[in-house]
Amino acid sequence: MKSQNLILILSLALILPGLGAVPPAEKLLPADTLVAITVPDCAKARVLLQQSRFGQLWRDPEMKPFRDKFVEQMQTDFLNPLEGELGLKLGDYLDLAQGQLTLAMTPGDRPGKTNQSPDWVLLLDARDKNEPLRQRLGELRRKWVEAGKQIKTDRIRDVEFSTLIIGEDDWTKTLRKLFPHAPANDAANAKADGGPSRKTELLIGQSDALLILATSPKDAERILIRQSGGPVTPLAELPAYEALHSGLFREACVFGFVNFQTLGEMLSRQAAQASAAGRNRQALFRPDKIIDATGLRALKTVAFAIKDTPAGLIWQCSARVPEADRRGLFKILAVQAKESAPPSFVPAEAVKFNRWRLDGAKAWAALETMISEISPQMGGLLQMMLGSVGKDKDPSFDFRKNLIGNLGDDIISYQRGPRGASLVDLDSPPSLVLIGSPNADQLLSALRVGSSLMPAEPGSLKEREFLGRKIYSLPMPSPAMPGVAQAGERSVHFAASGGYVAVSADAPMLEDYLRSGDAKAKALREAAGLKDAADQVGGMSTGVFGYENTSETTRLMLEVLRQKPDALPVMIPPEYFLLLKESGLDGPLQFLVSKCDFSLLPPFERVAKYFAFTVSSAAVSPEGIDFKVFAPTPPGLKK
Repeated sequence: MKSQNLILILSLALILPGLGAVPPAEKLLPADTLVAITVPDCAKARVLLQQSRFGQLWRDPEMKPFRDKFVEQMQTDFLNPLEGELGLKLGDYLDLAQGQLTLAMTPGDRPGKTNQSPDWVLLLDARDKNEPLRQRLGELRRKWVEAGKQIKTDRIRDVEFSTLIIGEDDWTKTLRKLFPHAPANDAANAKADGGPSRKTELLIGQSDALLILATSPKDAERILIRQSGGPVTPLAELPAYEALHSGLFREACVFGFVNFQTLGEMLSRQAAQASAAGRNRQALFRPDKIIDATGLRALKTVAFAIKDTPAGLIWQCSARVPEADRRGLFKILAVQAKESAPPSFVPAEAVKFNRWRLDGAKAWAALETMISEISPQMGGLLQMMLGSVGKDKDPSFDFRKNLIGNLGDDIISYQRGPRGASLVDLDSPPSLVLIGSPNADQLLSALRVGSSLMPAEPGSLKEREFLGRKIYSLPMPSPAMPGVAQAGERSVHFAASGGYVAVSADAPMLEDYLRSGDAKAKALREAAGLKDAADQVGGMSTGVFGYENTSETTRLMLEVLRQKPDALPVMIPPEYFLLLKESGLDGPLQFLVSKCDFSLLPPFERVAKYFAFTVSSAAVSPEGIDFKVFAPTPPGLKK
């Protein structure tokens, strides 16, 4: 239901814009705002989108068959029925969004209620569309009353607000297509305390040039007070926000802010209440313990910004976690500012590359501590397992010393393109992981002994010689893919060379690495434009560096989709699909995919000019962790 309410607010925002120059969002929103996502200038953002590679790709004549079919399907199956049910022509409203657009979440503030959901606010400025706005508001009220739905009118600070009272039955049949798993009636949503079925009150009002949509009268009032310069502390005066606005958010076309310190406190209170009520008494993992052990309680803010520059698109994310307070995940992710460029043995044809300068021993210690704090039982079981490995053959063998004690500070992975165009090939492209070690042979020996913990038949570990190096191979069960025939047997292969232990499910990939010292092939580090792109994300010495040849990965995806139009759901990683399902967004995704005829996509060669590569980095400072991604403008699109 929460995701449905959010979708409704966004939908109404498209048809109810405002007028005139309004103060920026950070001067209107209160200081206790939990989340704020802002497009500072909708008109400018629209132009940028049209000029972007994706906007140009969408309008490209080569995309016309796919584009026309998708638009026709959406118009017939969604837009036309929705407009008929609402009694509104959506296309007549879209051009009214001209100024800033901000979606914000604030703490729920309803006296006498516990575990309440947060409130939502949407602010929109359409600059010179004041009179059309008044007409649209009147039209909305009339249509709502004619449909027999509940509405009331109130005045807040001398501004008239219409309050739409929305129950489950007020959702149109068309919108329900986006949420097929939503309850069908009010009775299914009756409150546990025996109260009336759940309803949402959505306030809509116009104050001079500002359109306000809110689920709380208190939020609407505070925004009006701020608009008149009244005594409500704004988000702009929050020190954590102020620092970000003058730096990260500067010149961004979209930016977002999460006050995780306040949000985390709310989550902690709810988790503690659940634990105190005994609802988690038998649970292996207590929510309040997870928040503490993972270090999320120390996370102050999370922010992101997207900037469009002549050189390309830059995406930045910043997590503010003071160094002295870091624990759990943030200790594990504390990379060191060291050389993180692709080594000379990484070939130029690598499709993906990542390098983390992570202290393996420290990261493992932080991981063990986190697991033990979350669940002492799980921590004790892990300790027991590590202590028993290899003891059956050598009572003096110390697996922890040989494994953890030989972990270095360098983890490298790279991947080539799939060997074929089948879904099985696409799911398992040739890839290699390298684990740095001060004594790679000892680490390899520990991994060989530790293979007894893997889900394989006892005694199935095989050994062979290759260029004077030992390669160990362990057969593993093949993962099942929905809708795909079971692949043949797979094995994990590992060997030691060059100060690394190399691990791969592709034997030829591992062999290529072992012979890389004799290779004369071009290296990835020599790729054209790589260094210049890396400079946009802080260089290749921050401790984390990544690369993806998006031209090649897009080519492979398009080839599969053109031949197997129903393959996209299978290609989404299970963990991403689970996240979509938990957030209630799997319905909208599946609905949109159902309107796409991927067989109409053009051959990649005809649209290749829109794709190039991306680079990424991460850096750790005393203040927190910063991530950056840069997508250079493809050479064929430069002006």
